[in-house]
Amino acid sequence: MSQKRDMGHHKEMWAAICKVQLLSRGMISRHCSKLFILAWMFVAIHLVAQTQYSLAKQEIVKQRLDFYKGNDTKREAALMQLFIQVGCTAPHLSEQPVPSRKQPNVICVLPGSTSETIVVGAHFDHVEDGDGVVDNWSGASLLPSLFQSLSGSPRRHTFIFVGFTGEEEGLVGSEYYVQQLLPDQISKIEAMINMDTLALGPTKVWVTQSDPRLVNAIGVVAQSMKLPIAAMNVDGVGESDEESFIRKKVCTLTVHSLTPQTLHILHHTADNPSALHFSDYYDTYHLLAAYLAVLDTRFAPEGHICTAKPK
Repeated sequence: MSQKRDMGHHKEMWAAICKVQLLSRGMISRHCSKLFILAWMFVAIHLVAQTQYSLAKQEIVKQRLDFYKGNDTKREAALMQLFIQVGCTAPHLSEQPVPSRKQPNVICVLPGSTSETIVVGAHFDHVEDGDGVVDNWSGASLLPSLFQSLSGSPRRHTFIFVGFTGEEEGLVGSEYYVQQLLPDQISKIEAMINMDTLALGPTKVWVTQSDPRLVNAIGVVAQSMKLPIAAMNVDGVGESDEESFIRKKVCTLTVHSLTPQTLHILHHTADNPSALHFSDYYDTYHLLAAYLAVLDTRFAPEGHICTAKPK
């Protein structure tokens, strides 16, 4: 996560944690009737039961997480190799050179039966302080695992998994990526799911940077699977790659694991393997694999307008 220099007071930066039966932003709230919530839960349980996805074994996910060692050039090479190992190879695997950056964006495409697209992104670069295993190899190393989870069954959407370069330098890689897309390509992106700073605890959603439809969907999936999730807004802490997509009016959802108690780990020597909570991390992976599979079964409503605004 790219931090802002003026951190201010923590209490002013963090929105209240919203732990309700479903994550909400006006569409489904704590004031919903029990009947409505039960109806959503029934739909979610049915969808999760009907979706097809697989899970990489815990030891494999842990091994991939261990590839954080080295500079960003080594990380980029490791990410390429991990994609190859799970079956994403040329021409579906490519490197996108980014001006001013030594490392390119890494792009893996899982073709679907339609041109409607879901982008799953995470930056792989890190700052000098700390190992950067939390921020953000935790997100980047999940990209091949999520590809592996979805690639075993035919997909309706085309999934594009992107490892972004230069996030810590001001969203350089993601900004360049969206600028290279044609208007028709942007209009085909139904969702951009961003992963940044995982494994510090249970799954959190940056609701103010996310589309309500996508927020509610992950809420009901988590509830149906009995996996923990909560809203935790980190406005004022910094930026992440979803911002580049929001500027193009793409619907986004950002998943992280930060709380006021773990904020100090960002861009600090405390960002090292001892900060990781692997059981929470694997839960996040499990939830995202199921969530993406559920999103693939449904297309965005015609005329849907995303409400997240650029910062």
